[in-house]
Amino acid sequence: MKVIIVGGVAGGASCAARLRRLDEGAQITIFERDENVSFSNCSLPYYLSGVVEKSETLVMMSPKKFLTQYNIHVRTMSEVTAINRKSKTLTVLDRTKNTTYEESYDKLVLSPGAAAIVPPIPGIELVNKHVVRNVGDVVGLKQSMTPAAGQTVVVIGGGFIGVEVAENLREAGYAVTLVEAMPQILRIYDADMVQLLHKALDDHGIELVLSDKVASFEKNTVVLGSGRKIKADGVVMAIGVTPETRLAKAAGLTLGATGAIAVDAECRTNDPDIYAIGDAIEVDHAYLKEKFKIALAWPAQIQARGVANRIKGLPFTNPSYIASSCIKVFEYNAASTGLTEEQIKQMKSPLSYDVALVSPQDIVGIMPGSTPVFLKVIFEKPSGRLLGAQAISKGAADKRIDVIATAIHFKATIRDLVDLELCYAPPFSTAKDVANFAGYVGQNLLDGTFKQVLPSELRSLVASGSYILDVREASEVGAGVVRGSKNIPLSQLRGRVSEIPKDRPVYAYCRSGQRSYNAVLALQNLGYTQVFNLAGGYMFFSFNEYMQDRLAKRESVLTGYNFK
Repeated sequence: MKVIIVGGVAGGASCAARLRRLDEGAQITIFERDENVSFSNCSLPYYLSGVVEKSETLVMMSPKKFLTQYNIHVRTMSEVTAINRKSKTLTVLDRTKNTTYEESYDKLVLSPGAAAIVPPIPGIELVNKHVVRNVGDVVGLKQSMTPAAGQTVVVIGGGFIGVEVAENLREAGYAVTLVEAMPQILRIYDADMVQLLHKALDDHGIELVLSDKVASFEKNTVVLGSGRKIKADGVVMAIGVTPETRLAKAAGLTLGATGAIAVDAECRTNDPDIYAIGDAIEVDHAYLKEKFKIALAWPAQIQARGVANRIKGLPFTNPSYIASSCIKVFEYNAASTGLTEEQIKQMKSPLSYDVALVSPQDIVGIMPGSTPVFLKVIFEKPSGRLLGAQAISKGAADKRIDVIATAIHFKATIRDLVDLELCYAPPFSTAKDVANFAGYVGQNLLDGTFKQVLPSELRSLVASGSYILDVREASEVGAGVVRGSKNIPLSQLRGRVSEIPKDRPVYAYCRSGQRSYNAVLALQNLGYTQVFNLAGGYMFFSFNEYMQDRLAKRESVLTGYNFK
């Protein structure tokens, strides 16, 4: 059997290796139009800061090693320009010789990936423009500028690549501006959660420009829609990626509604001898019940293995996806899985849901390095079915999201998080893990044990003159309070309950939401019927409000910000 794989990064290379493990006699050839195969594309930004010291280490396998270790032939600088389905041949351009030739196949696997989006913005030829898609891109970017010369870089686009490139360029010593047309970066996080990452970028000297898009370029200058001009010795286009479908479209392969290649449950195209995997295809969303595009490493890997299995007659069904991912933004680790609130609101038939928002310590508080984990878990009402989660922390945010992603896979509910038996030792976790805490909150909300208000409603509560109760100790309020709030510490609450009105709603908060939850239950037991916990607590309010206040130049609802 002669198998040709188009694209030698991630999915393509993995598919070839798996196929060889299944069939020693198959003739396997990878065609790659660039000079490298099997490079660590997710590590590319880290070469810019020197975390990855040598560009050569980004390349995991050479054509020679593929041949000697796996008996897989790799042809780099070889671009497949046409698929001739009737004759089952490919037209290949040898880019080193600028000559073309034909190559036959029995089975064909398309793994062309996705291309960086570079819109034809007026004046784009007047700037030192770069994209980050392969090893040559980051080498060229690094060689084109010198941080010691005080040069500035404008990164356009606040997705994964844009944020990682901005961080690593800043670490390298450049002045960096990150421009995002939307009101926030990283839309896989809800607006309330992503503010922690906005602040991290700002804290490290990256100028964040939101809700403003690039209108044009002038000589070494980015011109925004607002009219502002930003000096730019270098410009990195990180607006996003689009599936590489030109080859498939020209061959008459079906494209889906998303614009990516349409495949069946086995990753087969409308041609029974042609498969497609990775960033170029559309897949099923586990919750939205529709096709979507997912440019992440794990889907490409599972599809690569699965297609190799199918070619050899083994079972494979391409799963639906919940889009689990993580990112480092300076000292913060962020991770997410499943649906966000914003996605739910945009659904044709929005789900009824609630939110468990907690911020317990990552490890036991007396241990060195103990830090809060801000965890937001979204679950369906009344079933409790887990819908999604986001976590941000200087500690192990990814660990908590991995737990919840696993729970989602096995169709668990928010109640099941209560019973998860997770590892514990003081340097690693708390006896009740962060995921357990989210389960407790969700269980109580479903059971009607208490009611809550989310931080997104804080400004409207202050504006309307609502009764807001601060149950922190007096020693804590010096760093800031919610404007108009009344401080009655939890330790004094029962002796001063007569000061709290019963004829209007009471909204309680503390540092993290734990003590205010206890205050809510105490007041309920004392006959109060309109009492709510302000989820997240003052620390979360501070993160949520700080950058929005700064960027919008608005008056804060807090008298001060307390991030500890």
